[in-house]
Amino acid sequence: MTAPHFHSTTEGRRIAYIRTMPEGDGANLPGIVFLGGFRSDMEGTKALWLEERARAEGRAFLRFDYSGHGQSSEDFLDGCIGDWASDAAQVIAAQAMGPQILVGSSMGGWISLLLARERPERVAGLVGIAAAPDFTEDSMWEGFSDKQRAEMEATGRVALPSDYSDEPYIITARLIEDGRRNLVLRSPLRLPFPVRLLHGTDDTDVPLTVPMRLISHAQAHDMRLTVMKGADHRFSAATDLHLIWSAVAEVTASLG
Repeated sequence: MTAPHFHSTTEGRRIAYIRTMPEGDGANLPGIVFLGGFRSDMEGTKALWLEERARAEGRAFLRFDYSGHGQSSEDFLDGCIGDWASDAAQVIAAQAMGPQILVGSSMGGWISLLLARERPERVAGLVGIAAAPDFTEDSMWEGFSDKQRAEMEATGRVALPSDYSDEPYIITARLIEDGRRNLVLRSPLRLPFPVRLLHGTDDTDVPLTVPMRLISHAQAHDMRLTVMKGADHRFSAATDLHLIWSAVAEVTASLG
């Protein structure tokens, strides 16, 4: 495991990151930034594989942990979408040069869209992997039973079972409330750059209706969805990983 560097945000959070500097002809191409998912970290399969490919092609590459994730500071339960989007914006501004190709996995897809909305000049293109915009509202809150909503109101949190861990997900009222302030599918969303969305038919966390809704909602001139038969939410099988890099290459080529 490569030892990370740390970026201190204006709020005092310490964000762990690892940056690969460009070499050769790759230095003339936009850098690539990987944005991970909810409760994931920058040591995951997709992040490391993309870093390896970027390094092989001399491309700048940046991966990092949101606050409360991985090797960054803070407690996960204190975090929310707005905090994590701010973490991403600040570390990208400080550690990446010029417009970047954002590769967002699951929640990272939502974070990428927030960055594209707030700082479009820093985004050269976007690749969404099982992107999950607005999931705190449309998946979590809408999926709560009356009993769970009452529990949230009484205690400020609800425990949900996880398919990826023996420990349940603790969903806080702050996460839900802040998510409502950062929704991207309820107001105009302009994406003036190449966008590629990748989704699996066996994704049980984010239904295929989500990327379809995003395509219908966004104002974009070059936006495509590729559906991979048999791929699940992790999207980390060998064929999935090659498809991700193909999407990055396609976005790069579209930029001329």
